[in-house]
Amino acid sequence: MITAAQLRAARALLGIDQRELALRSSLSLPTIQRMEASDGVIRGNVDSLMKLVEALSTSGIELIGDGATSIGGGRGVRLK
Repeated sequence: MITAAQLRAARALLGIDQRELALRSSLSLPTIQRMEASDGVIRGNVDSLMKLVEALSTSGIELIGDGATSIGGGRGVRLK
């Protein structure tokens, strides 16, 4: 899953605002705002989460989950 911090970091790497992410993911701006304001792992409608992750992936973002191969060992994001 994706955390709010990962979402904000991914958006920063892409250099896009919340409105642009909403457009790319076919979600509403308030939905993106709620997701980014959440604490820890983002919870919500599975369809919305799938749209978000797909839009990030299509834009070149790779999400790094807990336990995934990463020098730092924690969660994160990186450009593909």
